[in-house]
Amino acid sequence: MAEPPDQMPAAGPGYLRACHADRDQVIGTLKAAFVQGRLAKDEFDLRVGQALGSRTYADLAALTADLPAWPAAVTPPRPDWARGEPRIPRGGVVLAVATVVYAAVWPLAFLLPWNSEGEPQGVLWLVPWTTFCYSLLLLMTGTPILADWLNRRW
Repeated sequence: MAEPPDQMPAAGPGYLRACHADRDQVIGTLKAAFVQGRLAKDEFDLRVGQALGSRTYADLAALTADLPAWPAAVTPPRPDWARGEPRIPRGGVVLAVATVVYAAVWPLAFLLPWNSEGEPQGVLWLVPWTTFCYSLLLLMTGTPILADWLNRRW
């Protein structure tokens, strides 16, 4: 019910009616303050309830007056991977070093001593073992690199 003209509050931006989007924006600011530890849980719940019941901009402004004035969309940066998920920080560097080491094994196999029959003595295990390790490392490191590349691409 409208108030008589002599009892209406002074017109100003604070007395304009707030819409749902305005309430949602204030709730977003309150959420950011709660996540940052600026509000306790019970105070957060109370202010969200008050925000949902607010009718004017003045009511909404009172709920966030003691909080820093920055956009609610500002959130702390998230890590690219989930906590506890194993991750090689520089997969490309690991693969480059592994490739150099693997490539060095082949000439080394021919430089090591040979027996009197012309066969390598202790090198028979070196090439297959390094091939197996390199393939395993390539799989473990290359898969996340490829996945990251595909995610950026699509």
